[in-house]
Amino acid sequence: MLLYAVRRLAAVPPTLLAIITLSFFVIRLAPGGPFDSEQGVAPEIRAHLEAAYGLDQPLLIQYGRYVGGLLHGRFGPSFKLRDVEVTDLIAQGLPVSLTLGVLAILAAVLAGIPLGVLAAVRRDSPLDRLATAIAVLGIAVPSFIVGPLLALIFGLRLHWLPVAGWQPDAAHLVLPVVTLALPVVAYIARLTRGGLLEVLRADFIRTAHAKGLSGTAVLLRHALRPALAPVVSFLGPATAAIVTGSLVVESVFGLPGTGRYLVEGAINRDYTLVMGMVIVYGALTLLCNLAADLAYGWLDPRVRHE
Repeated sequence: MLLYAVRRLAAVPPTLLAIITLSFFVIRLAPGGPFDSEQGVAPEIRAHLEAAYGLDQPLLIQYGRYVGGLLHGRFGPSFKLRDVEVTDLIAQGLPVSLTLGVLAILAAVLAGIPLGVLAAVRRDSPLDRLATAIAVLGIAVPSFIVGPLLALIFGLRLHWLPVAGWQPDAAHLVLPVVTLALPVVAYIARLTRGGLLEVLRADFIRTAHAKGLSGTAVLLRHALRPALAPVVSFLGPATAAIVTGSLVVESVFGLPGTGRYLVEGAINRDYTLVMGMVIVYGALTLLCNLAADLAYGWLDPRVRHE
């Protein structure tokens, strides 16, 4: 297991470097620049601004300076927000996005796995059909509809929960977390149901029943662990997608997360802000996939011994 983990971990730095390199050159080769929207700026002042931020240098020199700054933990200053470091912006918004993402994944796991297990154990029953209908509904209805609908019902009509703003308490977290978690609950329930139905047909399950084990013991000791392998594979990219893709939910509920910085930076051609967000999102995605690979190797020994 240790060698398997080392191999997976060794692939993270070169992959992250490739993301940084590709993003750096793609952003700068795109039409437009960070100061093109400035109206009435004399060419001399624009040239001075570009020189101050190092944009008058060749791309390779800019790339080398940027990577050197990253090695010292610096993302550089924002080109559009004066006297503001990208590191400070990320430090302000990332805790909010991480809190929402982690809670949403935990809620999805705690709700999706039992729902999928019940659907598989009660196959073709009304409970199975209800779970399947919930899963299809959760996948089909997008978050930009679910979020306002929940806000309308529980915030504006029933006055149970706040519909906007950010406070690190349960009342402000319930609606955005539920909005983010619902599609993931649907996917986890379907994957759990499908994986468990396949495992329950395996020979070793029939052998466990033949030894006199109860249905609950067979399910918990023998069937559930291999049945969760597809769920674990899904959780890696799903966690990264929730943390990095919560822009709609943050906009609906007025949350100060990191999603708005990426959009604002792309619109304003704020190179350093976009690069900072891409690097953070890329690192989170790689770490989540690494955790999923390690968990998958623990669940299925055949994977780590290949």
